[in-house]
Amino acid sequence: MDGGMRELSAAGAIGLWLVETAGNAADALPDALDVLDADERGRAAAFHFDRHRVRYVAAHRALRAILGERLGRAPGDVRFTRLPCPGCGGPHGRPALADAPGPHFSLSHSGDLALVALAPAPVGADVEELPSAKVAEELTAVLHPRERAELAALADPEERRLAVARAWVRKEAYLKGLGTGLSRGTDRDYVGTLAGSPGTPDGWTLRDVPVPEGYTAAVALGP
Repeated sequence: MDGGMRELSAAGAIGLWLVETAGNAADALPDALDVLDADERGRAAAFHFDRHRVRYVAAHRALRAILGERLGRAPGDVRFTRLPCPGCGGPHGRPALADAPGPHFSLSHSGDLALVALAPAPVGADVEELPSAKVAEELTAVLHPRERAELAALADPEERRLAVARAWVRKEAYLKGLGTGLSRGTDRDYVGTLAGSPGTPDGWTLRDVPVPEGYTAAVALGP
């Protein structure tokens, strides 16, 4: 595996890897692009800033390396597809392997980190840089009513900001696992804001993932 990638302790049945997407990734950009497919290369080329392109390529190269090792293939031989969206049936649901039954996987990247999750059932992963106080207040308005009530009971602004961040990555992980993304609406499902107490929407299992300071992360495993 790449030097900027490390396997984390498993979250139940979910295998987890944390990837550093900056640093020496820029030096390896040409080689990394070679393992991506045409769609990934097109998305990489669309970034305006080089640092965003480097982060994207590093994250997707890492996903391919992890899946390739699991499948016994070269990273460039891993093939992807999109499952039907459970909301509208369109071809923009969860990403999946095009020519293998599993594992299920999820990739998230933010700032200089990426999080990869593999599991035997539908899985979603999300890692985010901590939001500013202003952004945290804006996110609060679109959370579940029970989550908003929990946040209103927190007197300390910094504690409230961290709680919003926890709720948001749990929610993103769950919605990615469902395959709907944010189109489902972020106020429909309760995932909780308190440390160590994720919700269990529709029988899903949510877990917080320890990540470096300045970030927060979570994973969701389907029933």
